[in-house]
Formats: sequence, C-alpha cells, structure tokens
Amino acid sequence: MSENAPSSLRILILGAAGQVGRELQRSFTGSGSIITAAGRETVDLSNREQVRALVARVAPDVLLNAAAYTAVDRAESEPELAHAVNAEAPRVLAEEARARNALLVHYSTDYVFNGSKREPWIEEDAPHPLNIYGASKLAGEQAIQAAGGQYLIFRTSWVYAAEGKNFLLTMLRLAREREKLLIVNDQFGAPTTAVELARATRAIVDGVLASRYGEAHDWAGLYHMSCAGETSWFGFAQAIFARAEVLGVKTPELVPIPSVEFPTPATRPRNSVLSNEKLAARFGVRLAPWGDALDGMMQTLNAGAAVHVPIQK
Repeated sequence: MSENAPSSLRILILGAAGQVGRELQRSFTGSGSIITAAGRETVDLSNREQVRALVARVAPDVLLNAAAYTAVDRAESEPELAHAVNAEAPRVLAEEARARNALLVHYSTDYVFNGSKREPWIEEDAPHPLNIYGASKLAGEQAIQAAGGQYLIFRTSWVYAAEGKNFLLTMLRLAREREKLLIVNDQFGAPTTAVELARATRAIVDGVLASRYGEAHDWAGLYHMSCAGETSWFGFAQAIFARAEVLGVKTPELVPIPSVEFPTPATRPRNSVLSNEKLAARFGVRLAPWGDALDGMMQTLNAGAAVHVPIQK
C-alpha cells in the first residue's frame, strides 16, 4: 500500500459485486496485497457460520465490508433478513476481526437519522431511523462498536456508480423512455460516488497501516464520509441532465414534487446531509464536491470505462 506499509497483507472485500465493492477492488489492486473479493455466490451473509468460515479461511489483515441489504422499501416486509445482513453479519465480522487483530472497515448510511435537523448531521447527533433499513444499519454500527478493536465505520449517502442500480442510471434510463419525470424536491443529501468512497478508503487504510494516525485508540471509531455539498433529488436530476448531452440523452421535462406525492413503503429522512469535518480533521481526507464527482462519473460513462471487475475467490 504505502511505502511504509507491509506488502504481503491479506485483504478480504465483502460485497464484491456491489457498487462500492467493485471500486474497492479497483482501488486496492496494485497495492501489493493478496485480495480476496467475495460476493453472494461465495458467502450468505445471513448465515453466521458461513461468514465465520470465510474469515477463517482467508485470515485477512484488512476486512472491507461493502456488503449490505440495501433494498430500502423491501426491508419493510423483510425485517429479519435486513437485520441478519446489516446487523448480525457486521457483529460477526467485528468479533472475527478483533480476534485476529485485523482492521475492519464497514460502511453505514445517512438513513440512521430522522432528517429533522436543519444543519448537516455530525457523528455525535443521536440517530433515530425512520425505516427498517436504517434501523438495521444502526444496529450494525452498534454491534461493531460493542465488539471494539481496530475498526472504522464510514457513514455515507446517496451512493451511485457507473454500474449497478442507482439514481443516476435510473434517470438516464427513464429519460429514454419518458418525456416527463416527476422528481422529489424536499429530500436533501449529498450524492456520493463509489469512486470517491474507495479513493478515500484506500488513503485512510494506507495511513492506518503505516501508523501515520497513531494507535487504534487514536483513530478507531465512526466517521461521516460523503461528497461535499448538498442538493435535493430534483437538484441531482437537474445536474445529471445538464451533463447528459455528451451521452446522447435528451433532457426530459423535470417536474419537482413533494414527498407526499411519491409515497413509498419506507419513509425517507428529509435532511440527511452529513458533516465530514471529523473525517477531515482526523485523517486529512476530503471527498470531492458532489458536482465535481458527477462530472467525473459522466466522463466515465461517456468513455465507456465502466469495466467489469471479475470477482476474485
């Protein structure tokens, strides 16, 4: 990784086929480490024994958990499965990581908050999730904190990439199918690319392994990690189509609507903007402004550079 870090580390990436998991594979490739990337066909995260067996087999020095149950609306009718994947699996991973003195990196969500605050949320704010998904992710955070050891929990928001299921790709698809799109304009957050998350994670992991941040008690904990700035879903859509001409996508009519006109099984927080000051202060790392990150993503799509990363076993 860095020139001061060991070169024969074993890294286990969970959620290999997901948006963040793929970018973590790209980011850590070439680090000199042995990378094992596991997806659903390798391990069932709702099965604790399978999770323990995988960790025992790989014996990782670094465990990057980008796996999660992310079907926010479906979680309302599958609370047990959401809890198993988002809360129980992280608990097992934290226990296994501590037993092996390994570094655990885990990703959580802005949906642990109820959205009632007007200012950006800080790590010390009390979480009050509005939906099953948020509650399950909060339980995962708490389980990792209870296990202790060398861990980093990164809360992020509105994640998207050049692959997968996300708001960006949905907008581009719908624009080819419809002339008018109704977009919610009273929910606010920070669109965050998986590329930026992986870049920041690599920088921080390198620093931790090179002992640039001191001992674990100096840096272990919970941090917010999202692109800078904020917008609404409507503002995000406007920004996407302002840049979509290079992709040959015609801009549809965009109509702002309140959340009440777009009911969903799971309630979303109105404001889930995260403050990243603690991350910057502790590690000297900031993610790009969300508009700049979007520029980079559109360039990637235009270049056809969303290269498939094979899942390593």
